[in-house]
Amino acid sequence: MEGDELDQVRRIALALPGVTERISHGEPCFFVQGKRPLCYFHDNHRGDGRISLWCPAPPGVPADLTASEPDRFFRPTPSTSGVFATWLGVYLDTDGDDRVDWDEIAGIVEDAFRTVAPKTITDELDHR
Repeated sequence: MEGDELDQVRRIALALPGVTERISHGEPCFFVQGKRPLCYFHDNHRGDGRISLWCPAPPGVPADLTASEPDRFFRPTPSTSGVFATWLGVYLDTDGDDRVDWDEIAGIVEDAFRTVAPKTITDELDHR
């Protein structure tokens, strides 16, 4: 699990204001102010054999990206309480033409941050 992909996600997520990391549901998870999930890193989630990142996303984004690029993006299965229903899944173990663009991942994580973080913290990001 401690591969290059997790190191890259960690670098991106922890650069955002107020973001911390801890294990949640057995996986590395990044939180805004210790309570609002920013993203989950999954390595072989439920035996799927994939490395992926799950993030909250602005309305419409998951549907658009999963429809246009299903080899790179997916809709995470919602929990019984509906968590993850509006989230975006991104495969991090792709190669060739679908190789991971870490600048794009940084943009997706920043969009997730803006989706879940309080305005006072997003203002801090905007004034860096």
